[in-house]
Amino acid sequence: MTIGATVRLLAVMVLWATCFPLITIGLDLAPHLAFAALRAALAGVCLTALGAFCHRPIPVGARSWFLIVVVGLGATTMGFLGMFHAAEFVSPGLATVIANVQPILAAVLAYVFLGERLKATGRIGLAVGLAGIAVVAWPGIAGDNARGYSQGIAYVLLAATGVSIGNVAIKRLTGQVDPIMAMGFQSLVGAAPLALLSILREDVSLLTWSPEFLLVLLALAVFGSALASWLWFESLERVTLSQANAFTFLVPIFGLGVGAAFFGERFEAIQATGILLVLTGIFLVQRGAASS
Repeated sequence: MTIGATVRLLAVMVLWATCFPLITIGLDLAPHLAFAALRAALAGVCLTALGAFCHRPIPVGARSWFLIVVVGLGATTMGFLGMFHAAEFVSPGLATVIANVQPILAAVLAYVFLGERLKATGRIGLAVGLAGIAVVAWPGIAGDNARGYSQGIAYVLLAATGVSIGNVAIKRLTGQVDPIMAMGFQSLVGAAPLALLSILREDVSLLTWSPEFLLVLLALAVFGSALASWLWFESLERVTLSQANAFTFLVPIFGLGVGAAFFGERFEAIQATGILLVLTGIFLVQRGAASS
C-alpha cells in the first residue's frame, strides 16, 4: 500500500471518529431521522456543487446509476438509519464492537462479487482486529443497560450490512465515474428515504434550528460525510476493499483520543491491549491481502 493511500485512509478514520461525539450532541437537538436526512442531503449538495464548479462529469450509463443507488440506499439510508436509532438502545462501546463486523461482512461480499481474496494471514488479521475492538470497548459493554438490547443490536447490524453492501458497490464504481459526483449523488439518493421516513414517523417541528445544531450539522455533513466519502472513494481506487476496511478498526481508537482530548474521558489500561491487537490485525490484513 502506498503512503498516499495510507494517509487518505487514516484521514477518513479520524473524520469518522470525530463524528461520534457530534452525533450525540445533535441527537438532543433534532429527531433522529430528520437529523440523518439533513446530514446526508447537505453532504450531497456540497459535493455535487463542488463537482459542478470544477466541471466534473456527471455519471452516465444505467450500470453506474444502479450502483450509485445501491451505495445510497446501503451506506447512507441503511447505515444512517441503523446507527442513529441504535444510539437509543445500546452503549457506544457495544455498538462499536458490533458495527466492526462490517469489515468481515465486506470481506465475504468482496470475495463473492469482486473476486478479492485474503490469505490465511489476512483472515486471521480480521479476527485479531475484531478481538481488539472488543477489548477496547469492554468498559462500555460492561456498563451497558439491557433495556432495548435486542432492538439496538438489530439496528447496528442493519447499519453494518448496509455499509458493507455500499462499499462493494463503491469498489465496483471505482475507475468508472468521478468520485466527487458519485459520492454526491449517492448522498442525495440516500437522504430521500430518510426524509420520507422522518415525515411519516417523526414530529419534525421538534427540530431545533439553533446555532449549536447548525454548527454540528455543518461539521458532520461537510467533514464527516462529504470529505470522508470522497477520500474513501479515492482510497478504494488504489487498494482492495478488505485492505481499506481493516483501517476501520482504528475508528474507536481515534474516538478514544477525541474523548480524552475534548471531553475528559479516561483511558483505561486494558484498552492499550486492545489497541495493540487492532494494530496487529491491520498489519496482518495488509500482509495477507491477495496480490491483484
